[in-house]
Amino acid sequence: MNRRISRRNLLQAFGVSALSGAGGLAAFPGALRADPVRQRDSAARLVDGKIIQPQRELPVLHETDILVVGSGPAGVAAALAARRTTGAKVTLVERYGHLGGQWTGGLVLIVVGMYGKSRVQMTRGIGEEMMRRLTKVHRGIVNYGPGRNPTVDAEALKYVMVEMVVEDEVDVLLHCWGVDAVTDGSKVCGAVFESKSGRQAILAKVVIDATGDGDVYAAANAAYEHIPYHIGLVSRIGNVPHPPPKPPEGAKPPRGLGGITPIEGARWVNMQGPTSDALDVRELSRLELNHRRQIWRQVERLRETPGYEDVYLMETAPQLGVRMSRLLDGVKQLTYKDAQAGTPYPDRIGYSGDWTGTDYEWQIPYGALVPRKVDNILAAGRCISAERRMADLIRVIPPCFVTGHAAGVAAAVSLQDGCLVRDVEVAKVRKILKEQDAYLG
Repeated sequence: MNRRISRRNLLQAFGVSALSGAGGLAAFPGALRADPVRQRDSAARLVDGKIIQPQRELPVLHETDILVVGSGPAGVAAALAARRTTGAKVTLVERYGHLGGQWTGGLVLIVVGMYGKSRVQMTRGIGEEMMRRLTKVHRGIVNYGPGRNPTVDAEALKYVMVEMVVEDEVDVLLHCWGVDAVTDGSKVCGAVFESKSGRQAILAKVVIDATGDGDVYAAANAAYEHIPYHIGLVSRIGNVPHPPPKPPEGAKPPRGLGGITPIEGARWVNMQGPTSDALDVRELSRLELNHRRQIWRQVERLRETPGYEDVYLMETAPQLGVRMSRLLDGVKQLTYKDAQAGTPYPDRIGYSGDWTGTDYEWQIPYGALVPRKVDNILAAGRCISAERRMADLIRVIPPCFVTGHAAGVAAAVSLQDGCLVRDVEVAKVRKILKEQDAYLG
């Protein structure tokens, strides 16, 4: 027999009183109740045509020794290195639901810039460990070997990174977007995050900004250069025939087939994109919409080519391909002139190779990770201190490994020795990096 169930009957069926109070409506999982995180009379108000945000106390979500913000290649390497160096308490925070940054979420799957002159491999240490572990995962990596530029599978890499941070007992928080810095004078003491739990702070003894965009050091008022650059969107296509069918006489092979991946028939397709401002949300939104339309139409055109009728769009990257945005004003700056000349740095913490075909190899000084005036924070990844032309070289995966690895070790050493990161004994950092299989020449 059908009958209408009243709200009171429904609550009683779950053993909940229709009245609020102990055992009442407030105890019901779906009941309306005040949010303890946000209930601080802190809602923004419209006052005389202006939006006013009242002062409020932020809850402390967590306290840690070393806070790494951003889990791309630099961030993961930094977290693992810091943890392994002294056993410090390390927290890795990521705005997405996975690790890997542009390497995974941006589908930038190829690893270029690992080699220098005479094809000497200069990216070793934790980055090399990740790739070695991928060789043990089914379809995890292809073209891995001396002198080659390997390509990884994003899902395999996400898995490997999770395994590594879990094994080393790094504390990981996902779905947290870093929105501000916690400072005491010129000293950074943590960061503020937005998540489904509201706005909360994480306090730390040392902070590593591996956000790619320098979000934390910018919030702490460290000086930086703002760089507009190409922003694209990477995709993967499937059912690409191999070997490729012979085109009709007089016809050219189709464009947009991209590069190989560890999965047969799947290829990753890069997109340069226009020069745009990665710090402008309207511009990011416009690009996202336009790029997705462009990718779909490109695949449809490819499907009209004889032999490629079964090609399909597997996925578009969940995050835009931002190549650069902020560059730190650091104690030292990487310059293209120094890269060409092979300028030596007494405080070098690693090397990288030029992936553009010039065969340069260049050193990375520790000072490029350190802000000029703000204390207790290091940069790692593509947002370190470099001139514009050089920034195009440091944004790829291998130098991100190198700077992340060094930042993690330096943060741990500064805590162990009780000094600021700008005053850390670089010789000690270099010694530990060598022990962790990093290449220092």
